[in-house]
Amino acid sequence: MADPKSYIIESLDTGLRLMRLFLTHDTLSVTGAARELGVARSTAHRVLSTLESRGFATRDTSGRGYSAGPELVTLGRPAGYGPEIRARLQTVLDAAATATGETISTAALIGDQVIITDGRESPHPVRAVLETGRVHPAHATAAGKVLLAHLTSEQVCALYPEERLPGVTNRTLISRTALLAELAGIRSLGRADSAGESVRGMNAVAVPLAGNSWRDRLALMASMPADRGSAPELARHAVAMRRAAGLLPPPSS
Repeated sequence: MADPKSYIIESLDTGLRLMRLFLTHDTLSVTGAARELGVARSTAHRVLSTLESRGFATRDTSGRGYSAGPELVTLGRPAGYGPEIRARLQTVLDAAATATGETISTAALIGDQVIITDGRESPHPVRAVLETGRVHPAHATAAGKVLLAHLTSEQVCALYPEERLPGVTNRTLISRTALLAELAGIRSLGRADSAGESVRGMNAVAVPLAGNSWRDRLALMASMPADRGSAPELARHAVAMRRAAGLLPPPSS
């Protein structure tokens, strides 16, 4: 039987290896990609330009590098579903649920959607229902917005090519301009709030969990009825959830 390596298409192999770099690098310069792959700078530039044309890469804000594009962001299993990370998250979920008394969930970004990966349901008689496996529009949720805030503006615009965004309730952000402005504030504040933007009468606050790149970042979110989710209460929950997020054990070696 012929050696499979004899059938390798060198340019395709370079492109695939470059895409793998985006799993561990938020941004890549042409020079950096060439160095990592052991190829000429001109080759790295051609491959990155090809990936950009197909949506697998996008220019970052500096114009001197590239970030993972929307097509690449949507590929593969989302963060939070591997057995190791699920086991590591149990302490965080328990601590956040105890500290807030509200429904706690973790969420991962898949393109312009977020998926709930795990959580704890509040003991309150009136509470937000834990919806593990449920997908929501990212721009309408606290978890989605805190994850979108970790992307570059160019990546966000690639995920939302139109100015008008779909409304979920009458409080959902429905313009890309408004979303980009809110994401800038979230980056400064370190948390995202949602007041009836995804479900009428339900408010939420989310903070980021540790992750080295867009591929393995998760959001930690507390959801509750609006009468228990005023702005001061959301701010207090955010502090408690940051403490809980700090309990995340390091990955096993």
